[in-house]
Amino acid sequence: MPYAVLVLALVGLDQLVKFLVRAYIPLGGSAPLLPHILQLTHVQNTGAAFSIFSEHTWLLAIVSLAVSVALAVLLLKRAFPRPLAMLTLSLVLAGAVGNLIDRALFGYVTDMFQTLFMQFAVFNVADICVVCGGIGFCVYYLFFHGKEEGHGADSADG
Repeated sequence: MPYAVLVLALVGLDQLVKFLVRAYIPLGGSAPLLPHILQLTHVQNTGAAFSIFSEHTWLLAIVSLAVSVALAVLLLKRAFPRPLAMLTLSLVLAGAVGNLIDRALFGYVTDMFQTLFMQFAVFNVADICVVCGGIGFCVYYLFFHGKEEGHGADSADG
């Protein structure tokens, strides 16, 4: 249950930030956030990370839906006993759902965070969730998976 609350809170935050950007910053326009570090820039992304697969929004939406369902099942079944694994999967699920909502409603994802100190793709809260969750799950899998006391693996069988 606490993981569901986290997912809902992060999806809500993502959608709120996207709504505010669409409402108050014109498409292509920018607003300062952290001087010389980060600004808000209203961008519509029809692709995935770094705009790959542009113009394939519905294919990306189907993939996002499938991944979201798979992650939700893993979370509901508590497929991993460690809280770190469940937390990281919750982050990835929140990000997938946040961007899925945009793709389903608008046919694109609203991005807004633009780094000023380096050239990088414009991104959003959902993207942050997916990246942090994905990296966190890799750390979990590499260093903790299968190392629970009295268990040979994360499954209920082992």
